[in-house]
Amino acid sequence: AMEEQIPEYSCKVQGDASSWRKVLKMAGYGNAGVPTIVSDRMDDANVKESQPLTNEAAKKQRLIWEEYSATRPWVASTASEEAASVLIRNRELIVADVLKQRGKKSGSDFDLPTESEVTELDEAMRSLAIILCQDSDSFRYDDDILQECKGTKYVKALASFLDHRMCVPRDMGTFS
Repeated sequence: AMEEQIPEYSCKVQGDASSWRKVLKMAGYGNAGVPTIVSDRMDDANVKESQPLTNEAAKKQRLIWEEYSATRPWVASTASEEAASVLIRNRELIVADVLKQRGKKSGSDFDLPTESEVTELDEAMRSLAIILCQDSDSFRYDDDILQECKGTKYVKALASFLDHRMCVPRDMGTFS
């Protein structure tokens, strides 16, 4: 009920299920980690939630965001545009994190750029921001530009890495 009646809750507090799973998996049960059966259930739920939203669910989310952003001129008009904005505003921190994580086991699962490829990483972040904005009715890019962005080196790896690393709303920041 709260997530449907109070836009501030669903947009800035509630978070999403995959973020909660990431946090719970990291925290584990004491120092023993997460039991295998629980970890498997979490992975199964992640696969299910990775499916595209139904039109009805997408519309419901759009309406909640519209109500939330209507009285906040500093917030983007859609959640996708807000995600793009956060990505661009935090690009220096993201670059540092990508380079730091690249050397760790968790970062080796992704085809991430090296320090000498920071320009390509910046291009991937800009391309990802354009792709996120394309999800909105406010922006319409030429199909050639959109295809070029989707084909940018590292854009898929960056999107996967950010999906793995970020939690909503923790990493999306507070704008008030």
